[in-house]
Amino acid sequence: MVRGKPSRPISAGHKITIECLEKKCFLVFSFISSITHLSSREQLIAAERFRKIRQMLLHRQPDLTVVMDNVNKAYNLSAIIRSCDSVGIGEIHAVSYRKTIYTEQDAAAGASKWIKLKLYQDIDTVYRKLSESGMQLLVATNKQGCVDFREIDYTRPTALVVGAEWDGISAEAVAGADHAIAIPMHGMVESLNVSVATAVILFEAERQRALKGMYQRAQLSPECFDRMLFEAAWPRLSRELREKGEPYPQLGNEGHILGTPSSSSATLQRASS
Repeated sequence: MVRGKPSRPISAGHKITIECLEKKCFLVFSFISSITHLSSREQLIAAERFRKIRQMLLHRQPDLTVVMDNVNKAYNLSAIIRSCDSVGIGEIHAVSYRKTIYTEQDAAAGASKWIKLKLYQDIDTVYRKLSESGMQLLVATNKQGCVDFREIDYTRPTALVVGAEWDGISAEAVAGADHAIAIPMHGMVESLNVSVATAVILFEAERQRALKGMYQRAQLSPECFDRMLFEAAWPRLSRELREKGEPYPQLGNEGHILGTPSSSSATLQRASS
C-alpha cells in the first residue's frame, strides 16, 4: 500500500478564495435555475422571426413621431399606425377632447403590438413634452400660408401633427406648431383623408432619412435596443423578470438565452472581491 503525502493545511487566503468561488457558483446556478424555470413556460422564438424583429429595431427612428389631434375613426387610427410602423416609428401620440374619442384611441393602442400609443387630453401637454426633447412640431393643414411639405428637413427630430376627420386640426395645435405644412392639391377636393395624408408625409420623411443613411445605422441606444429586443423575443419571461426586479439575460444571434446579464456579472464580481 502506497501512502500519499500528508495534506497541507489550508491557509486563510486559500480558504477565502474557495468560499468566494463557492458563492460565485451558487449565484450563477441560482440565476440559471431561475431563468430556466421561467423560460420553460414560454416557447423559444423562431430564429427567422427573431432576426426580423432585430432588423425592425435596427431601423427604428426614435426622433420621428406622429401626434393625432382628435383623430377618432378606427380605420384611420389603424392605417396611421401601420404607416408609422412602415417608416420605423415606434412611439406615437394621440389627443382626445371627448370621452368617445378617447375610447376609440385606447382601443387602437391596445390592438397595436409594435407601436406604443400614448394618450393625452390636451395638445399643450404633448407639445411641451416633444419640444423639451428637441423635436420640431409640424402641423399638417390646408390653410393659407403653409409650406410645401417637401421643403421641410425631416432628418431633424420631427413630430408630425395631423387633425381630426370632422373638424380638422385644432386652432391650439396650429398655434403651438413650429411650421404649418400642406400637400399640394391640383383637383377639386381640398384635402386628402387624414391617414393618406399622414402616409404621404411620412414617406417623404423616410426618403430623406434613407438618403442620409439613418436606416443603415441603429438610432436606438444600445441599452434601449437590447431591452426592446428581449421584450419582443421573450414577452412573458421579460414581464416576469420585471415583476421580480431581475435584469434581462443576454441573447444569442437566434434569440436563445446565453447567460447572465451584465448586472448579474457585476454581482458576481462583487462576491469574489
